[in-house]
Amino acid sequence: MAASEVAIGIIFLSQTAVGILGNLCLIYYHLLLCFSGNRIRLTDMILKHLIVANLSILLCKGVPQTMAALGWKESLSTFACKLLLYLHRVGRGVSIGSTSLLSVFQAITISPRSSRLAELKVKAPKYIGSSIYLTWILCMLVNSIFPMFVTGKWNNTNITGQKDYGFCSSIRHDKIGDILYAALLSFPDVFYVGLMLWASSFMVLVLHRHKQQVQHIHRANVSSRSYPESKATKTILLLVSTFVGFYTLSCIFQVCLSLIDYPNLVLMHTTAIFAGCFPAVSPFLLMSCDSSVSSHCFAWIKNRIP
Repeated sequence: MAASEVAIGIIFLSQTAVGILGNLCLIYYHLLLCFSGNRIRLTDMILKHLIVANLSILLCKGVPQTMAALGWKESLSTFACKLLLYLHRVGRGVSIGSTSLLSVFQAITISPRSSRLAELKVKAPKYIGSSIYLTWILCMLVNSIFPMFVTGKWNNTNITGQKDYGFCSSIRHDKIGDILYAALLSFPDVFYVGLMLWASSFMVLVLHRHKQQVQHIHRANVSSRSYPESKATKTILLLVSTFVGFYTLSCIFQVCLSLIDYPNLVLMHTTAIFAGCFPAVSPFLLMSCDSSVSSHCFAWIKNRIP
Protein backbone atom coordinates (compact mmCIF):
# COMPACT_ATOMS: atom_id res chain seq x y z
CA MET A 1 0.00 0.00 0.00
CA ALA A 2 1.35 3.43 -0.97
CA ALA A 3 2.12 6.07 1.65
CA SER A 4 -0.59 8.37 0.27
CA GLU A 5 -3.20 5.62 0.66
CA VAL A 6 -2.11 5.03 4.25
CA ALA A 7 -2.37 8.77 4.97
CA ILE A 8 -5.88 8.93 3.49
CA GLY A 9 -6.90 5.88 5.52
CA ILE A 10 -5.59 7.45 8.73
CA ILE A 11 -7.54 10.67 7.98
CA PHE A 12 -10.75 8.70 7.41
CA LEU A 13 -10.13 6.62 10.54
CA SER A 14 -9.45 9.68 12.72
CA GLN A 15 -12.45 11.59 11.40
CA THR A 16 -14.83 8.65 11.81
CA ALA A 17 -13.60 7.54 15.25
CA VAL A 18 -13.55 11.06 16.71
CA GLY A 19 -16.96 11.88 15.23
CA ILE A 20 -18.59 8.70 16.55
CA LEU A 21 -17.08 9.26 20.01
CA GLY A 22 -18.28 12.87 20.12
CA ASN A 23 -21.84 12.00 19.08
CA LEU A 24 -21.97 9.10 21.56
CA CYS A 25 -20.95 11.53 24.30
CA LEU A 26 -23.88 13.80 23.42
CA ILE A 27 -26.27 10.82 23.40
CA TYR A 28 -24.97 9.89 26.87
CA TYR A 29 -25.60 13.45 28.09
CA HIS A 30 -29.16 13.54 26.75
CA LEU A 31 -29.90 10.13 28.28
CA LEU A 32 -28.72 11.51 31.63
CA LEU A 33 -31.13 14.42 31.24
CA CYS A 34 -34.01 12.07 30.47
CA PHE A 35 -33.40 9.71 33.41
CA SER A 36 -32.47 12.38 35.95
CA GLY A 37 -35.79 14.18 35.59
CA ASN A 38 -34.24 17.54 34.68
CA ARG A 39 -36.21 19.98 32.57
CA ILE A 40 -35.36 19.35 28.91
CA ARG A 41 -35.07 22.35 26.62
CA LEU A 42 -37.10 22.39 23.43
CA THR A 43 -33.94 22.67 21.35
CA ASP A 44 -32.68 19.42 22.91
CA MET A 45 -35.35 17.50 21.02
CA ILE A 46 -33.98 18.78 17.72
CA LEU A 47 -30.40 18.16 18.82
CA LYS A 48 -31.16 14.49 19.60
CA HIS A 49 -32.33 13.93 16.03
CA LEU A 50 -29.30 15.81 14.72
CA ILE A 51 -27.01 13.50 16.71
CA VAL A 52 -28.76 10.38 15.39
CA ALA A 53 -28.48 11.71 11.82
CA ASN A 54 -24.77 12.46 12.27
CA LEU A 55 -24.15 8.95 13.62
CA SER A 56 -26.00 7.51 10.62
CA ILE A 57 -23.70 9.43 8.28
CA LEU A 58 -20.51 8.33 10.04
CA LEU A 59 -21.50 4.69 10.52
CA CYS A 60 -23.06 4.06 7.11
CA LYS A 61 -20.41 5.76 4.99
CA GLY A 62 -17.51 6.76 7.21
CA VAL A 63 -16.80 3.24 8.48
CA PRO A 64 -16.87 1.41 5.08
CA GLN A 65 -15.00 4.31 3.46
CA THR A 66 -12.28 3.98 6.11
CA MET A 67 -12.02 0.23 5.63
CA ALA A 68 -11.79 0.61 1.86
CA ALA A 69 -9.09 3.30 2.17
CA LEU A 70 -7.06 1.07 4.50
CA GLY A 71 -7.04 -1.75 1.96
CA TRP A 72 -10.12 -3.76 2.83
CA LYS A 73 -10.38 -6.20 -0.07
CA GLU A 74 -13.83 -7.72 0.56
CA SER A 75 -16.39 -5.91 -1.59
CA LEU A 76 -19.88 -5.25 -0.25
CA SER A 77 -22.89 -6.89 -1.86
CA THR A 78 -25.29 -4.84 -3.93
CA PHE A 79 -27.93 -5.00 -1.18
CA ALA A 80 -25.45 -3.82 1.47
CA CYS A 81 -24.36 -0.91 -0.75
CA LYS A 82 -27.96 0.12 -1.42
CA LEU A 83 -28.88 -0.05 2.27
CA LEU A 84 -25.80 1.75 3.62
CA LEU A 85 -25.85 4.58 1.09
CA TYR A 86 -29.63 4.99 1.45
CA LEU A 87 -29.29 5.35 5.24
CA HIS A 88 -26.39 7.75 4.66
CA ARG A 89 -28.50 9.90 2.34
CA VAL A 90 -31.42 9.92 4.79
CA GLY A 91 -29.08 10.85 7.66
CA ARG A 92 -27.53 13.62 5.58
CA GLY A 93 -30.96 15.06 4.77
CA VAL A 94 -32.12 14.91 8.39
CA SER A 95 -28.87 16.57 9.49
CA ILE A 96 -29.56 19.47 7.13
CA GLY A 97 -33.22 19.65 8.16
CA SER A 98 -32.48 19.49 11.90
CA THR A 99 -29.88 22.25 11.69
CA SER A 100 -32.35 24.36 9.72
CA LEU A 101 -35.18 23.76 12.21
CA LEU A 102 -32.82 24.59 15.06
CA SER A 103 -31.93 27.95 13.56
CA VAL A 104 -35.56 28.81 12.69
CA PHE A 105 -36.82 27.91 16.17
CA GLN A 106 -34.09 30.00 17.82
CA ALA A 107 -34.91 32.93 15.52
CA ILE A 108 -38.53 32.71 16.67
CA THR A 109 -37.44 32.47 20.32
CA ILE A 110 -35.33 35.64 20.31
CA SER A 111 -37.59 37.68 18.00
CA PRO A 112 -38.62 41.03 19.56
CA ARG A 113 -42.25 41.78 20.34
CA SER A 114 -42.51 44.16 17.40
CA SER A 115 -41.56 41.40 14.93
CA ARG A 116 -44.09 39.26 13.09
CA LEU A 117 -42.26 36.16 14.33
CA ALA A 118 -43.27 37.05 17.90
CA GLU A 119 -46.75 35.71 17.15
CA LEU A 120 -45.25 32.23 16.62
CA LYS A 121 -43.54 32.02 20.02
CA VAL A 122 -46.50 30.26 21.61
CA LYS A 123 -47.28 28.03 18.62
CA ALA A 124 -43.73 27.00 17.65
CA PRO A 125 -43.06 24.56 20.56
CA LYS A 126 -46.19 22.58 19.63
CA TYR A 127 -44.92 21.89 16.11
CA ILE A 128 -41.30 20.95 16.87
CA GLY A 129 -41.94 17.21 17.15
CA SER A 130 -44.15 17.02 14.05
CA SER A 131 -41.65 19.10 12.04
CA ILE A 132 -38.78 16.75 12.89
CA TYR A 133 -40.74 13.61 12.03
CA LEU A 134 -41.93 15.24 8.81
CA THR A 135 -38.27 15.86 7.95
CA TRP A 136 -37.50 12.16 8.42
CA ILE A 137 -40.45 11.12 6.24
CA LEU A 138 -39.55 13.63 3.52
CA CYS A 139 -35.92 12.47 3.42
CA MET A 140 -36.97 8.82 3.26
CA LEU A 141 -39.36 9.44 0.38
CA VAL A 142 -37.08 11.71 -1.65
CA ASN A 143 -34.14 9.31 -1.34
CA SER A 144 -36.22 6.19 -2.02
CA ILE A 145 -35.08 6.18 -5.67
CA PHE A 146 -31.41 6.54 -4.69
CA PRO A 147 -30.81 2.76 -4.27
CA MET A 148 -31.75 2.29 -7.94
CA PHE A 149 -28.50 4.02 -8.94
CA VAL A 150 -26.25 2.08 -6.53
CA THR A 151 -24.65 -1.31 -7.00
CA GLY A 152 -21.76 -3.34 -5.64
CA LYS A 153 -18.25 -2.15 -6.33
CA TRP A 154 -17.56 -4.66 -9.07
CA ASN A 155 -20.81 -5.95 -10.47
CA ASN A 156 -19.97 -8.17 -13.41
CA THR A 157 -23.07 -7.22 -15.35
CA ASN A 158 -21.89 -3.87 -16.66
CA ILE A 159 -18.50 -2.69 -15.42
CA THR A 160 -18.11 0.00 -18.10
CA GLY A 161 -21.33 1.68 -16.96
CA GLN A 162 -20.26 2.07 -13.35
CA LYS A 163 -18.56 4.84 -11.42
CA ASP A 164 -16.36 3.63 -8.57
CA TYR A 165 -16.73 5.32 -5.15
CA GLY A 166 -14.29 3.23 -3.14
CA PHE A 167 -16.47 0.67 -1.41
CA CYS A 168 -19.50 0.85 -3.75
CA SER A 169 -20.25 2.14 -7.22
CA SER A 170 -23.06 3.92 -9.02
CA ILE A 171 -24.64 3.33 -12.40
CA ARG A 172 -24.21 6.06 -14.99
CA HIS A 173 -27.21 7.04 -17.09
CA ASP A 174 -27.80 9.74 -19.68
CA LYS A 175 -26.93 13.33 -18.77
CA ILE A 176 -30.54 14.58 -18.79
CA GLY A 177 -31.62 11.83 -16.41
CA ASP A 178 -28.69 12.57 -14.11
CA ILE A 179 -29.53 16.29 -14.05
CA LEU A 180 -33.21 15.65 -13.24
CA TYR A 181 -32.25 13.15 -10.57
CA ALA A 182 -29.74 15.57 -9.00
CA ALA A 183 -32.33 18.37 -9.05
CA LEU A 184 -34.87 16.17 -7.25
CA LEU A 185 -32.38 15.23 -4.53
CA SER A 186 -31.11 18.81 -4.17
CA PHE A 187 -34.50 20.51 -3.82
CA PRO A 188 -34.98 19.75 -0.07
CA ASP A 189 -31.34 20.69 0.61
CA VAL A 190 -31.73 24.06 -1.11
CA PHE A 191 -34.98 24.72 0.78
CA TYR A 192 -33.45 23.91 4.17
CA VAL A 193 -30.24 25.86 3.53
CA GLY A 194 -32.33 28.86 2.44
CA LEU A 195 -34.29 28.71 5.70
CA MET A 196 -31.03 28.38 7.59
CA LEU A 197 -29.48 31.45 5.99
CA TRP A 198 -32.62 33.52 6.49
CA ALA A 199 -32.91 32.58 10.18
CA SER A 200 -29.18 33.19 10.75
CA SER A 201 -29.36 36.63 9.13
CA PHE A 202 -32.34 37.50 11.30
CA MET A 203 -30.54 36.38 14.48
CA VAL A 204 -27.42 38.36 13.59
CA LEU A 205 -29.57 41.45 13.09
CA VAL A 206 -31.34 40.97 16.44
CA LEU A 207 -28.03 40.44 18.25
CA HIS A 208 -26.57 43.57 16.61
CA ARG A 209 -29.53 45.69 17.71
CA HIS A 210 -29.28 44.28 21.21
CA LYS A 211 -25.57 45.10 21.37
CA GLN A 212 -26.28 48.69 20.39
CA GLN A 213 -28.86 48.98 23.17
CA VAL A 214 -26.53 47.44 25.75
CA GLN A 215 -23.75 49.90 24.90
CA HIS A 216 -25.81 52.63 26.54
CA ILE A 217 -25.87 50.71 29.81
CA HIS A 218 -22.73 51.01 31.93
CA ARG A 219 -23.24 48.04 34.24
CA ALA A 220 -21.44 44.97 32.89
CA ASN A 221 -23.80 42.33 34.28
CA VAL A 222 -27.01 43.66 32.77
CA SER A 223 -26.46 42.11 29.37
CA SER A 224 -26.58 38.48 30.50
CA ARG A 225 -29.66 39.08 32.67
CA SER A 226 -31.64 41.01 30.08
CA TYR A 227 -30.86 38.62 27.25
CA PRO A 228 -30.42 35.02 28.48
CA GLU A 229 -30.93 33.57 24.97
CA SER A 230 -27.84 35.34 23.64
CA LYS A 231 -25.45 32.46 24.41
CA ALA A 232 -27.74 29.85 22.88
CA THR A 233 -28.18 32.00 19.79
CA LYS A 234 -24.43 32.40 19.31
CA THR A 235 -23.99 28.63 19.70
CA ILE A 236 -26.56 27.94 16.97
CA LEU A 237 -25.03 30.60 14.73
CA LEU A 238 -21.63 28.92 15.15
CA LEU A 239 -23.20 25.54 14.33
CA VAL A 240 -24.99 26.92 11.26
CA SER A 241 -21.95 28.78 9.91
CA THR A 242 -19.83 25.63 10.32
CA PHE A 243 -22.46 23.58 8.54
CA VAL A 244 -22.81 26.03 5.64
CA GLY A 245 -19.04 26.19 5.19
CA PHE A 246 -18.53 22.43 5.05
CA TYR A 247 -21.73 21.90 3.06
CA THR A 248 -20.64 24.42 0.40
CA LEU A 249 -17.24 22.78 -0.01
CA SER A 250 -18.85 19.34 -0.09
CA CYS A 251 -21.32 20.42 -2.79
CA ILE A 252 -18.56 21.89 -4.96
CA PHE A 253 -16.56 18.67 -4.89
CA GLN A 254 -19.73 16.57 -5.29
CA VAL A 255 -20.67 18.46 -8.47
CA CYS A 256 -17.18 17.92 -9.85
CA LEU A 257 -17.41 14.25 -8.96
CA SER A 258 -20.76 13.83 -10.71
CA LEU A 259 -19.65 15.62 -13.89
CA ILE A 260 -16.50 13.53 -14.35
CA ASP A 261 -17.10 10.04 -15.72
CA TYR A 262 -13.89 8.57 -14.31
CA PRO A 263 -12.83 10.63 -11.26
CA ASN A 264 -9.44 10.05 -9.69
CA LEU A 265 -8.91 8.90 -6.10
CA VAL A 266 -7.85 12.34 -4.86
CA LEU A 267 -11.18 13.89 -5.87
CA MET A 268 -13.20 10.99 -4.43
CA HIS A 269 -11.36 11.03 -1.12
CA THR A 270 -11.51 14.83 -0.79
CA THR A 271 -15.27 14.76 -1.42
CA ALA A 272 -15.75 12.06 1.21
CA ILE A 273 -13.62 13.91 3.78
CA PHE A 274 -15.57 17.17 3.44
CA ALA A 275 -18.89 15.25 3.57
CA GLY A 276 -17.91 13.82 6.96
CA CYS A 277 -16.52 17.01 8.51
CA PHE A 278 -19.74 18.45 9.95
CA PRO A 279 -20.98 15.19 11.58
CA ALA A 280 -17.55 14.80 13.18
CA VAL A 281 -17.05 18.43 14.29
CA SER A 282 -20.57 19.47 15.37
CA PRO A 283 -20.70 17.55 18.69
CA PHE A 284 -17.48 19.21 19.86
CA LEU A 285 -18.85 22.64 18.91
CA LEU A 286 -21.89 21.97 21.07
CA MET A 287 -19.73 20.72 23.95
CA SER A 288 -17.38 23.69 23.76
CA CYS A 289 -20.30 26.14 23.99
CA ASP A 290 -22.04 24.40 26.90
CA SER A 291 -19.94 23.75 30.01
CA SER A 292 -22.48 21.34 31.53
CA VAL A 293 -22.41 19.15 28.43
CA SER A 294 -18.62 19.08 28.22
CA SER A 295 -18.18 18.29 31.93
CA HIS A 296 -20.51 15.28 31.76
CA CYS A 297 -19.09 14.02 28.47
CA PHE A 298 -15.42 14.29 29.43
CA ALA A 299 -16.15 12.67 32.77
CA TRP A 300 -17.78 9.75 30.91
CA ILE A 301 -14.74 9.41 28.62
CA LYS A 302 -12.33 9.59 31.57
CA ASN A 303 -14.16 6.81 33.44
CA ARG A 304 -13.83 4.48 30.45
CA ILE A 305 -10.15 5.08 29.73
CA PRO A 306 -7.97 2.86 31.97
